[in-house]
Amino acid sequence: MKLPKETKRYCPFCKKHTIQELKVVKKKKASELKQGQRRFRRVTKGYMGFPRPKPANEKQTKKLDIRYVCKECKKAHILHQTFRAKKFEVKK
Repeated sequence: MKLPKETKRYCPFCKKHTIQELKVVKKKKASELKQGQRRFRRVTKGYMGFPRPKPANEKQTKKLDIRYVCKECKKAHILHQTFRAKKFEVKK
């Protein structure tokens, strides 16, 4: 997937259309205190092991976290949604 490095988009902080720069941010480590992770740890501990079949040989692609940084107010806001892509490229 290719996206342009700079685009003219709506900035929710300036409340107008401005030129914004694309920035790819690394995902932060998931919290160990979330309910799903606590449930996973509880089920996998002990003698019996993994609760569901292990994934097959294909590896899942990572989700991209893309943000747009406004050139006027220097604030970043997130793209509508994170998505998965095998290949990601920023066009000049």
